[in-house]
Amino acid sequence: MIFWTAFLLGFLGSFHCMGMCGPIAMAVGSTKAHSYLLNKILYNLGRSATYAMLGWIIGSLGFTLSLAGFQQWFSILMGIVILGVAISYKKSDQLLTHPLFSGTVKWIKNKLSFLLKKGGSWAFFATGLANGLLPCGMVYLALIAALGLQSPWLGATYMFFFGLGTIPLLLVLMYSGSIIPLKLRMNFQKAIPYVGVLIGLIFIFRGLGLGIPGLSPSLEVFNYGTAQFEITMCH
Repeated sequence: MIFWTAFLLGFLGSFHCMGMCGPIAMAVGSTKAHSYLLNKILYNLGRSATYAMLGWIIGSLGFTLSLAGFQQWFSILMGIVILGVAISYKKSDQLLTHPLFSGTVKWIKNKLSFLLKKGGSWAFFATGLANGLLPCGMVYLALIAALGLQSPWLGATYMFFFGLGTIPLLLVLMYSGSIIPLKLRMNFQKAIPYVGVLIGLIFIFRGLGLGIPGLSPSLEVFNYGTAQFEITMCH
């Protein structure tokens, strides 16, 4: 269930973030018909690969914390943080306009401009890789969830599903050549806080260890990192 919420968050988030990513997506193309679709797929896979890499890194951090014995309360804490960000995601997104991010955004956009001008399948794949690094409130919300999973593999998988969720809208945008009407975008964005709240509640229930399979597994199962660590120490 948690991975499908990642896909849904990515889908809704694409309506929110297409203002920055939309023009880049539409710039990806080819004069050759046989490579037109391929380039667009490679671009989107590049973004998803970057999200998965970030999920692996942040999931590894969460796993380290799980070995330190912070599984239960950390999951609950991440759930509360996700609830807070989801409820006030518009305000949190404004933080990305801080000058602290301006240098990073400028550097990434320069790389994107270079790759788009270079053209070619691998250049467009690299464009997707770079585009995945652009500061985005929705990506950071997903990364908080990936951190709460406390596993490199689960974190990477979660973020890859998030990336897959952004693909349908961007493919439509790439082929239509026009921006989705603002009113329609706003209607879809209204659902973002509800999905965020759902994800936050899932993490809180996971941390409670109520013994509900798939939602709130028992602490013995959920805390596999600590159990494995303790067995290693005993031997």
